[in-house]
Amino acid sequence: MRKARPKKRVILPDPKFNDVLVTKFVNNIMLKGKKNTAFTIFYDAIDVVAEKTQEDGVEVFKKALSNVTPQVEVRSRRIGGATFQIPSEIKPGRKQMIGMKNLITFARKRHEKSMAGKLAGEILAAYKEEGAAFKRKEDTHRMADANKAFSHFRF
Repeated sequence: MRKARPKKRVILPDPKFNDVLVTKFVNNIMLKGKKNTAFTIFYDAIDVVAEKTQEDGVEVFKKALSNVTPQVEVRSRRIGGATFQIPSEIKPGRKQMIGMKNLITFARKRHEKSMAGKLAGEILAAYKEEGAAFKRKEDTHRMADANKAFSHFRF
C-alpha cells in the first residue's frame, strides 16, 4: 500500500445509556440518515424487552448480541481448480458487526406491527438462544465444523 491506513473514527456513546455498543447498533438500524428515528426504535425496543423480562434492557440486549455473534466462518478459496470452504477465526470487530447485522436483518423479516416490536422480539429470541439470528450463527458454526478437514489450507 502506498498510503497509510485511514484513522479509525471515534464513535460517541449514546445519550441515554452512555454506551458505544448501542450507538454502533443504532448506526446499523439507521436508514437514509435518520438517526433520531433509529434511536427511537431502539429505545422503544429496549423498553419492551425490559418490561417483558423484568431485567435491565441493555444487559439483555448485550447478552442477546453475544448469543448471535459467530466465532468462526467459512471463506471460499480456490486451490488447483477446486473451490474449498475453509473455516477461519473472525476478528473481534467483524464478529460484532456480523452479529448486529444478523439481529437487524432477521428483526426486519419478523411479522410484528412496528420495527420496535420486531426488534424487541428478535432480541428476546436471541436472549433465549432461539430465533432466526441464533439459527444463522449455529448454521455458520456447523458449516465450519463440517469443513474443518480443509483448515490446513488456511491463508
